[in-house]
This record gives sequence, structure tokens and C-alpha cells, in this order.
Amino acid sequence: MPTRAIFFDRDGTLNVDVDYLCAPEKFVWTEGAVAAIRWANAHGYLVIVVTNQSGVARGYYDEAAVLRLHDWMNAQLTKHGAHIDAFYYCPHHPEAAVPAYRQCCDCRKPAPGMILRAIAAHGIDPAASFLFGDGARDVAAAEAAGVRGVRYTGGSLLDCVRGAVESSITNGNEHEADTEEFCKNQRGGDPF
Repeated sequence: MPTRAIFFDRDGTLNVDVDYLCAPEKFVWTEGAVAAIRWANAHGYLVIVVTNQSGVARGYYDEAAVLRLHDWMNAQLTKHGAHIDAFYYCPHHPEAAVPAYRQCCDCRKPAPGMILRAIAAHGIDPAASFLFGDGARDVAAAEAAGVRGVRYTGGSLLDCVRGAVESSITNGNEHEADTEEFCKNQRGGDPF
């Protein structure tokens, strides 16, 4: 049976967005992020992070720093009975300062490459999966991969995730506008 997944963007969705985050001491979880991951784990979803990390291409930090931060995130989550199953990141940028990373690639969102790689590697059913992200590029990447994209603009990430998934189940996975309306209502009416 195909696996279902909840994909999360990282910066601005799971953690407060600070420019070019690479150090755990600057990391702050967004409201409800740990609980949202734990909820997804408990409900049989793989949890996968897909994140653009152009700081590598710009020479601000290296790929090892990205990996260390992701390991730290999972260590923190373990203390709360949660975990992320896989991390995918894009280190490229078309105007990179570091020549090895200067390219137009298929993994930098809004391109769907990271999501498609995860789908293939983990046997994920895209139609039964979701991606939550704070940017239009996140939603565009999700849709290009056949995954339902939900724009997160603040408030409790747990409420947004739970509401979107439960609304999808109730509505037969056909009413994306209803899912977006639910998430908007959870944020007190903020527009998408």
C-alpha cells in the first residue's frame, strides 16, 4: 500500500524565519510545530522536510551545517515524542557565489524535484499527501508534484495541519477551497 506523507517547508513554517539559519542557537520552533509533527507521526504520515538552502550557494555556510541543524531538530523532537522521517534540501541558486552550486536545478522550489525524489524514495502516494509551507513557491512545488499544497501564514501549525487533513477526509479530498478556508479561520481570518 502506498505511503502518505506530510511535507513541511522549514524556514517560516517549522521555525521562525531568520535569514540564512544554520545555527541551533538561532532556531525557534513556530507555534504548534512540534505538536503538528507529533500529530502527523501518530496518524501514520511520514514527515518530510523540503527546504531551499541558498545560504550554501551564497557561501554563508556549508552543507555540513545544514545536516547538523537537521540532526539537532530531530534530537529536539525526540524529547517530545516526535520525529522527522527525512530531510531534503536544495543548496543551489542560479546566482550563487560558490560556483559549484551556481545552477538552475529541478530541486529549488517552486520546482518539485525534492518532493518527487521523496515520493520515489519512500513509495509515497502524492494524492494522499500534503505540503505545508509559508510561501507561494511551496504550494506551487506541491501542486507540480501532485501533492495538496496548503499555505501556512502563522498561528498554530498543529491547528492548520489537523484542520486541513480532517477537512480533506470529510470532504473527500476534493475541496481545496474548504481546506484553505479552514486554515484561514484558524488564523483568525488572515488571508492566504
